[in-house]
Amino acid sequence: MTKELSRTSALASRHTALGSGLEDWNGMGTAWTYNTDPNDEHDAVRDRAGMFDMSPLKKVFVRGVEAQAVLDHLTTRDLSKVPPGKAAYLCVLTEAGGIADDAIVSNNGGDEWMIVHGSGDTMALLEASAIGRGVQIEFTDDLHDVSVQGPAALDILNAHTDIDVAALAYFEHAPATLFGHACRISRTGYSGERGYEVFANGAVITDIWDKLVNTGVTPCSFTALDKVRIEAGLLFYGYDMTEENTPWEAGLGFTVSRSKGDFRGKAALLAARGQEQVNNVCLDIDHPDMVAGGETLSLSGKDVGVINSPCYSHRMGKSLALAHVHPDLPLGTSLEVAGDGFDTTSKIVSSPIYDPKKTRTHS
Repeated sequence: MTKELSRTSALASRHTALGSGLEDWNGMGTAWTYNTDPNDEHDAVRDRAGMFDMSPLKKVFVRGVEAQAVLDHLTTRDLSKVPPGKAAYLCVLTEAGGIADDAIVSNNGGDEWMIVHGSGDTMALLEASAIGRGVQIEFTDDLHDVSVQGPAALDILNAHTDIDVAALAYFEHAPATLFGHACRISRTGYSGERGYEVFANGAVITDIWDKLVNTGVTPCSFTALDKVRIEAGLLFYGYDMTEENTPWEAGLGFTVSRSKGDFRGKAALLAARGQEQVNNVCLDIDHPDMVAGGETLSLSGKDVGVINSPCYSHRMGKSLALAHVHPDLPLGTSLEVAGDGFDTTSKIVSSPIYDPKKTRTHS
């Protein structure tokens, strides 16, 4: 830990006991590694169930009669199509149409919404969108987020909660009691598996964590999270997209409701359609290990891209990466990779490379 952290997870003691140094992400001590092998953690998510402390994500409640209008101005999705009990993945844009952040917005009913976001400028832009509107905005670090992911997640949670977790469709959520504690369970995640996020207050989250461990759920580090999310083609803000990229360039055009009313950056975003400078792709790299990230990609001696998020998938036997490349390069294109002390080749492949039809997530 190289600097003082501004935010603390109630689960910090559990992470340090597992060997984490509580590295900084988003101002909170985060378990980037444990003493356990991240490949074993990766296996747990794919074969049974693993869990990640996603509390470094920022949770913000927006309440009031104009809450939906404020969030509609802030985000790219038409939230009139998100009824109570539903959630939507979306982008938050700058005035110039670049991605200021990505987020999930949940409709909790009763004019209460929750937006969960990462390290971008969502909070400042939300406050700007709320000026003169009838809303109350509450950022809370007491609400924690444990993400339970994998094929056994449903059965494990269902055995210890008072709701029928199986009845939750993808991106649905509901209040629940888990191991006797009040929480909200959301069928969302970041793994390419069927999974759930458990939102609960700091006073009870450690007991929920401990009881999940006792059922056989494996605590997993962010190193393992990188492996599963890259396999699944899922983006990480600040690496795979920044303010310099539009949703069209990041492969997030599906989050844009072009027919809805005005939202921040809409005019610039629509004007930028067809003017893409990069395309987000998956690479299969001819290399026996994970590359470092930041490597230059070239074709016939001309620089055509850069590697943003690398990993080595022991399960697929592949060195993989998400990268930005020139938008005219088709699937199957072979690119040279220039790294620190090595040169190799890579190929643009379909993404997600794991479970390309997303049957495991949606089943």
